[in-house]
Amino acid sequence: MVPLGEGSDDPLLPDLPRGPLHAARARASFPWKELALFWEGPDMLRFKKNIFSALENDPLFAHPPGSLSLEKYRELNFLRCKRVFEYDFLRVEDLLGSPQRVLALIQCLGMYDWSLATKFFLHTLTFGSAIYSSGSERHFKYLPKIFSMEIFGCFALTEVSHGSNTKAMRTTAHYDPTTEEIIIHSPDFEAAKFWVGNMGKTATHAVVFAQLYTPGGQCHGLHPFVVQIRDPKTLLPMPGVMVGDIGKKLGQNGLDNGFAMFHKVRIPRQDLLNRSGDITPEGTYVTHVKDARQHFSESLGSLSSGRVAIAGMSVVNLKLAVSIALRFSATRRQFGPTDEEEAPVLEYPMQQWRLLPYLAAAYALDHFSKWLFLDLAELQQGLLGRDRSARQAELGREIHALASAGKPLASWTAQRGIQECREACGGHGYLAMNRLGDLRDDNDPNCTYEGDNNVLLQQTSNYLLGLLVRRDQGGARIESPLKTVDFLEAYPNILGHRFEGCSPEDCLNSSVPLAAYEWLVCYLLRESYQKLNQEKQSGSNDFEARNNCQVYCCRPLALAFLELTVVRRFHEHVHQPHVPPPLRAVLGRLSALYALWSLNQHTALLYRGGYFSGEQAGKMVENAILALCAQLKDDSVALVDVIAPPDFILDSPIGRADGELYKNLWSAVLQESKVLERASWWSEFSANKPVIGSLKSKL
Repeated sequence: MVPLGEGSDDPLLPDLPRGPLHAARARASFPWKELALFWEGPDMLRFKKNIFSALENDPLFAHPPGSLSLEKYRELNFLRCKRVFEYDFLRVEDLLGSPQRVLALIQCLGMYDWSLATKFFLHTLTFGSAIYSSGSERHFKYLPKIFSMEIFGCFALTEVSHGSNTKAMRTTAHYDPTTEEIIIHSPDFEAAKFWVGNMGKTATHAVVFAQLYTPGGQCHGLHPFVVQIRDPKTLLPMPGVMVGDIGKKLGQNGLDNGFAMFHKVRIPRQDLLNRSGDITPEGTYVTHVKDARQHFSESLGSLSSGRVAIAGMSVVNLKLAVSIALRFSATRRQFGPTDEEEAPVLEYPMQQWRLLPYLAAAYALDHFSKWLFLDLAELQQGLLGRDRSARQAELGREIHALASAGKPLASWTAQRGIQECREACGGHGYLAMNRLGDLRDDNDPNCTYEGDNNVLLQQTSNYLLGLLVRRDQGGARIESPLKTVDFLEAYPNILGHRFEGCSPEDCLNSSVPLAAYEWLVCYLLRESYQKLNQEKQSGSNDFEARNNCQVYCCRPLALAFLELTVVRRFHEHVHQPHVPPPLRAVLGRLSALYALWSLNQHTALLYRGGYFSGEQAGKMVENAILALCAQLKDDSVALVDVIAPPDFILDSPIGRADGELYKNLWSAVLQESKVLERASWWSEFSANKPVIGSLKSKL
């Protein structure tokens, strides 16, 4: 029996401190510790507990009073990253053998500080995994140096003038057979590698993507190379390398994003990461890849990893925000039925409607992101094992489509959710010490890097349109390894379905919005397909036709498909037979709330396409959302307890587990403001009043 609470010297899930939130926890319809065990599993709970305990008990991770200078923050972040390696939470063999631990470590570090998590992630996974998955045995010499931090890495793909359009990258790599060296060169500033995390101050090596040219001038497309950019002992740039920091950002300023330009930098031929293509000493290009599309897909396979990871990062930010806002809402009292009796703001339907759908989204998207991460690990195992099967290729296309829409959905949901949580906490939410502003700023780049969200959605809609074209032209069945598109085989029949709900109670199970979502995706797929053909028939070329289909057809198609996938996965997870009976009702409500709340954003399309008719259909969905919010209100604090990290990690006075809202806030304000201290600038201001007056007269 796993020791959950008291009765053990080191309980896996210790009891939470008593305080104003105790009464709210007592009203929950389920045992929160049992849900935590079901949601994470004992091994993962123990792993996360060890990480959190290590950070809390290490003085290096103590939260400094006040704000740090940019230089000091980055120095401290690097030292913390080094200490994480010393703790040995993650071993080399875990990178592929235990993907759950990889994801858990990144998310635990991110809950503490995304600057630290991103720095660690970029060095270990993005840089390290790129070498491991894109290289061969001759490159494995770098792996021990990565884990010992003998070298420190970054992933240099994006350039000043090109981000999403990776095929247009302009950094070149010319092979010189006389010296068996590859010459890395940046033709101008527009080709400078830019926005590269870790490159600004600390990286010694980079995986650099460049267009590979063999003797004779033939270009073989974008390839990755290991390039040393700094001396590991001095951190001074290597000859021919101009490298620096791009400056302060809106968030994550503990991470040093940088730029680099290369002036005919020579590297050994062996530092070409050669899993998909190589050069013989004489200068002949050799590859097992049959066509350029397959090569491009293999070369940039690590981008799917980044997009899946960013989806998970966004979910973590949403978890933290709803944890803070719901604990605050359960203890913050305003107004009431009488002047003497004020009610917690969570009792108001408006506050429930604002926050509880985002709590449901945090659970639904958390399950989806973990599921997709494990499927991605399966894909990578196949690539490393040189699996060339048709299933492996189809799995790669499906995961690419899911990751390309998963990142936008998760990052946008977190962006909206964090802002709603900030506003729902009123003025206290605007205090920097309560962390919602930092969460908002740190989440913001998730909408941009590893591909602009709106651009990425085109990859998903292209995948879906391609399935329909293959079906119409060759009669091929629509199916995929993860079965996310299998419902489209019934595409014509689904389009004939209509909403059949008779009362709000009919909507309280997520199977109802699931059916509506299947119709919606089929409808948008038909609209996109017809619009694309109309554009082509009117004389537009393929490029123009696809661009003209994006705004009202392909973009909503990609988002609706991904929302359907999240809804379906969550529905299946919470309705599986081995869900403990005490958890079934609350998980079912979370599933239904997320599904209906997401679907409700497409009400206009449901009416326009004829799936909804009459005003009662839309009202039923709205009434069901409000009913589910009311049902989940008393469970919300316990649901937060499952996903919230310890107080030290959450680091928000208004979000602490004891619920002592005003005591915690007052203590933090005293520490922050240093009461009784006069403003440091006042003496100088008083002594220079004539100068101020003189300045005013001149103005």
